[in-house]
Amino acid sequence: MEGASPRATRTAEPAGRRAAPSAAGQPLNAPLFSTLIERLDESRRWVVFDLGRARTETIALLGRVRCRLQVVDLVDDAERLNALAADPRELQAAVEALLPRRGEPADAVLCWDLLNYLQRPALTAVMEAIAARGRPGMLAHALIYYAAPRMPMRPALFVPLPDRRLVDLAPPVAERAAPRYSPEDLGRCMPRYRVERARLLRNGMQEYLLQL
Repeated sequence: MEGASPRATRTAEPAGRRAAPSAAGQPLNAPLFSTLIERLDESRRWVVFDLGRARTETIALLGRVRCRLQVVDLVDDAERLNALAADPRELQAAVEALLPRRGEPADAVLCWDLLNYLQRPALTAVMEAIAARGRPGMLAHALIYYAAPRMPMRPALFVPLPDRRLVDLAPPVAERAAPRYSPEDLGRCMPRYRVERARLLRNGMQEYLLQL
């Protein structure tokens, strides 16, 4: 399995009201994530973009198939991209600088919960730039805060278990308002993608499997 070295990340816990720790560390059944992994069979080589932090658990899970995992890690860049919303050219240039050069097209993208932390212009810029690097039919998996009005200040640290459930290893942090993107919101922000399937999970997040 091939990998890529992520950029260094910084961890900070802002002050304020703390998120309830009960959800962190509890395995989450994510059937659409499992569906995506099942589609990565051994009949050919796959290219997967991971928009979160590099994790040995993800590498181990994808190492079971012929896969090139490209870790992009946009976690620490979300706010900077949001701040460029007023200048579409500068925003596009910033996104292009963060993503891999266009080469072997991606078959799948792991967004985790990152899309919740991108405002609409940045969300569109990121997913359009990824679309330009994907092959037709590329799948994107995402977790959207939908039922709850608040979410942690920073993206979660989801890692897959061997049984393909997900667990958040991030420590509890302060909360912020969740954008609660609806399917219609995602459709407007990501016009080149369609919702293949969606599931409301027991933690109140909407799980999506999107297709380019």
